[in-house]
Amino acid sequence: MTPESILIGLRAAAEPTRLRLIALCAEAELTVRELTQILGQSQPRVSRHLKVLCDAGLLDRAAEGTSAYFRVARNGEGAELAHLLTALLAGERHAGDGSLDFERLDAVKQARAAAAAAFFRANAAQWDKIRSLHVDEAEVERALTERLGAEPIGDLLDIGTGTGRILEILGSRAANGTGVDQSREMLAMARARLERAGLRNCAVRQGDMYQLPWPGRSFDTVVIHQVLHYAEHPAAAVAEAARVLRPGGRLAVVDFAPHNLGSLREDYAHRHLGFSDADLNRWCRQAGMAPLDVVHLAGKPLTVTLWLGRRPGAASKPASGTGRKAAPAPERRIPA
Repeated sequence: MTPESILIGLRAAAEPTRLRLIALCAEAELTVRELTQILGQSQPRVSRHLKVLCDAGLLDRAAEGTSAYFRVARNGEGAELAHLLTALLAGERHAGDGSLDFERLDAVKQARAAAAAAFFRANAAQWDKIRSLHVDEAEVERALTERLGAEPIGDLLDIGTGTGRILEILGSRAANGTGVDQSREMLAMARARLERAGLRNCAVRQGDMYQLPWPGRSFDTVVIHQVLHYAEHPAAAVAEAARVLRPGGRLAVVDFAPHNLGSLREDYAHRHLGFSDADLNRWCRQAGMAPLDVVHLAGKPLTVTLWLGRRPGAASKPASGTGRKAAPAPERRIPA
């Protein structure tokens, strides 16, 4: 950080409510409405404080429909100071206004978890029906983690994150993890899952898999798990995933091998009845990727395939564990 950026950050944080906001946004991604509820202050006042903190680079703001979520900055000049302040404020959970703030924050998290559980119950029958047609998810997840191996995951992007399961199983190995999805209901489930797992280095954003809101070379590992069969243009989705990979970065695609279950189109809005190895290899090469590995996991009757590719170039030796400095983190069209 430069002396000027330190002064800007300190001036922005030097106010009691703003310090409370920093402490809260270090614990969870929160909306203005939720922060207003926790702090017991008016929405205009809370919004003004949030704007000052965002302008100083201490908080990140991610738009999601008509709402926006705020969290402590993960990159940029203000991130280092934000995390230092967060560490200094750690004792506030048990003192003064901080104690009440965190009691109310816990209530917000419990409400989120209850809403996510209700959505899951409403859709569980559909998901269980599809799961019954292919190999157990635990085997798929094991194959994915084995293929990624001991190599550092670095900054992770999960395209079409859904319930956030991929972030949950890989997040502890990532420097930072980000999931994108178009469905706000799915994002709510993912946030509840990440909060339950204590993965503060992971966040989710609403986004379009054909127009990811990051510049090129932003991530070390990208995963597209059971998403492409919904995509109108799967080759374009693979190309966009490759665009945001750093040199040496890896792309993992998990989806179905070709099948003839046409009912999945009518009943579950699948656009494609699986993909061949030749399809994925061609799309990877068109996107400048080098195919690395293919694994087939046979089920009854659906076979799940895992394709792994790498963007040519020297890897940037990403961090292997939870960290602060990451790919830019602003905010599938991603099917639910």
